[in-house]
Amino acid sequence: MPPVENHKRFSVVRDPVHGDVYLTHEELGLLDTREMQRLRGIKQLGSADLVYPGARHSRFEHSIGTVHLSQAIIDATSRAAADNPREQLKVGPEEARVIRIAALVHDITHIPYGHHVEDQAGLMHRHDSPYRFERMLGAQTEIGQKLAALGLARDVLAVLSPAGQGGERVPAYWRQINSDTICSDILDYLQRDAYFTGLKIGIDPRLVSHFKVDRASGNLFIDLAKHNLLREDILSEIVRMLEARYYFSERVYYHHAKVAAGALLARAVELCLREKLLAEDDFYMTTDDSLLDLLERAGDRARPATGRRIRSLVQRYRDRRLPKRACVFPRQQNEGAQAELVSKYFALEGHAARTAVEERVQDLVRFATGRDIEIMVVCPARRMQLKEAATHVRWPGDDELRPLSEHSAKVPRLADLERSYRDLWKFYVFAATDEPELLAKVGEIAAGEFPQARNLYTAGRGG
Repeated sequence: MPPVENHKRFSVVRDPVHGDVYLTHEELGLLDTREMQRLRGIKQLGSADLVYPGARHSRFEHSIGTVHLSQAIIDATSRAAADNPREQLKVGPEEARVIRIAALVHDITHIPYGHHVEDQAGLMHRHDSPYRFERMLGAQTEIGQKLAALGLARDVLAVLSPAGQGGERVPAYWRQINSDTICSDILDYLQRDAYFTGLKIGIDPRLVSHFKVDRASGNLFIDLAKHNLLREDILSEIVRMLEARYYFSERVYYHHAKVAAGALLARAVELCLREKLLAEDDFYMTTDDSLLDLLERAGDRARPATGRRIRSLVQRYRDRRLPKRACVFPRQQNEGAQAELVSKYFALEGHAARTAVEERVQDLVRFATGRDIEIMVVCPARRMQLKEAATHVRWPGDDELRPLSEHSAKVPRLADLERSYRDLWKFYVFAATDEPELLAKVGEIAAGEFPQARNLYTAGRGG
């Protein structure tokens, strides 16, 4: 056990979003590890700064903000438990210590542009997989050694691992405070992303004050009942937050230019992995800048044609020479084709099929126009980042807590949001040209390669 003063003495860090954030001295010690300092070099929104120039905030400051909001939730549960100790739990100081440190390190496994490479392209283990956390927080790392010395390594790892996959059992609310549909992580990044992109959304800070911990089940929940009536004001704030998250998904996280930029890097990573120029582990300690350098060096070791392709992809990203949309196949008009497209073209397993159709379109375009245009097929994961409303609530008249999503029949906007998230999925064909007529020709030819799907995009009218 560390000296008492290390986890009870606080220092103040000034944050642009939350103002003063108080960190314990042992938390500051963890921030100073190599693994945490790396997060200064990883932008929170990946390639979104190519669309929103101010979006250059890092996962480092997001980690600090998440600690701040986890403490706000802990404080709210403690106030609620003081009023009703028979039904609600108070988060004790040692529990708070674990939860706060889990909040601090929750993004430590992220690699640069990880949502493109892991989630949308499916090329690596996800950042939140037990494998990634065990590797980053193990005895071979500086932060793993510090956590072990503090006696916190097993508990923190258990909190960060998905429920049922972490080995150690911990109370549900230890995870839910930092990892749920409404939690410290999401509440921070929504406010932070809004601040740095310049998009105007509002998250009412009072929402945090309504969290409680149920003594019977150990679940974190929001109480929507008062005098057996629905607290419509709280429900409205929850829905507003979920709508804000969707708004950002639509406007930022899945913006077509961000997808195009990410596709350049994901393809370079894919080539390096398939040609065994790099292994997945080689990416784990990179930053945004060092990842680009790593890919270029790998290109230097590749066969000439592959090396030129890798270096070209990276340079085009550096120069913001993004491929343009030639075809777009949205899920909403392609529900019947989506499963087939994902099965054939997603992830490393779809490399051969993607390459074959890209080369075929390229050949047909060359035959029709005499121009050699690079083609890129981008097929995201079927569910992408869909997160249903899993936060538990107490609904008036219900004896048990249930996830908010189970009340969607009574809250039509919830069901609408779930459908809207699914409809964010789009299958793209990109082409490396800015010429409207040429882009339109590529779109016409490429659409013919997917007869089972309906292209909704008219290429050549604004790119």
